Amino acid sequence: MKQKLVECVPNFSEGRRPEVIEAIVGAIQSASGVVVLNYSSDVDHNRSVVTFVGALDAVGEAAYRAIQAASNLINMEQHQGTHPRLGATDVVPFVPLGGTTMEECIKLAHDIGKRVGKELGIPVYLYEEAAKRPDRKLLEQVRRGQYEGLKATIENDPERAPDYGPAKVGIAGATIIGARNLLVAFNVYLTSDDVKIAQQIARVIRASSGGFPHVKALGMLVNGQAQVSMNFTNTTVSPLFPVMEAIRREAERLGTAIHHSELIGLISNPVLMDVAASYLQLEGFDKAQILEYKLSQAIDQNKFILE
Repeated sequence: MKQKLVECVPNFSEGRRPEVIEAIVGAIQSASGVVVLNYSSDVDHNRSVVTFVGALDAVGEAAYRAIQAASNLINMEQHQGTHPRLGATDVVPFVPLGGTTMEECIKLAHDIGKRVGKELGIPVYLYEEAAKRPDRKLLEQVRRGQYEGLKATIENDPERAPDYGPAKVGIAGATIIGARNLLVAFNVYLTSDDVKIAQQIARVIRASSGGFPHVKALGMLVNGQAQVSMNFTNTTVSPLFPVMEAIRREAERLGTAIHHSELIGLISNPVLMDVAASYLQLEGFDKAQILEYKLSQAIDQNKFILE
């Protein structure tokens, strides 16, 4: 029987004050039974992403503590950054791993959403598989208008009423909570500082503009370079390699090139295997040809006598 685990990848609207990020990570680690796997920050986005795992209840408690800590440490009235955001804790996705089902993650999203709304007084919107309404399934739909737009409309527009919590925005803003499958956050930097070029490339590749299915993309200016910021929500349908090549072709057409790429958070081994096989044009490639995979199998099957 597979171990029942949940991955949580909360995004916080703070990437410039390390002490604040450390405090939020500390709040997560204070919950028994969770392991923080990775966290990173970006100054221009003014945003941090944390990845942690554990059992259902432990992950729910850790997520709640993180949201509470962020609400006390981040003032959205003072926040500025290039990445769209709705609140101090902007988005909290729960991802099923091992033997955990999507239905269990959906229930967890609702339970934590109710608790955050009631105990912290923060408006909560549910998205992806946990969404109560079809027009709130996509993150970008929920986040439209960002913090400033929501603050101006939430009290008077019924369409902006939260799923849980008060129809009123405080300095912590609102939080978007949901359940989804594994996602790859991937950015490409261009040899240009023209953000319009990045925006044009983003329009070409993203699903909402007729590009690759399950690919979300925005053009931004980060560290003085034009950046194409992407989320891959289904790498089986839209793998990284063809999207990368499309960006390369479009960049060349617009008079620039790829400078480098950047992975945000973690990526699963099969996704990287697919990129390697595509780039090398390997026919019939199988994970059994990877040395570390075969060694891991042998160790699991007790084929080694270790002293």
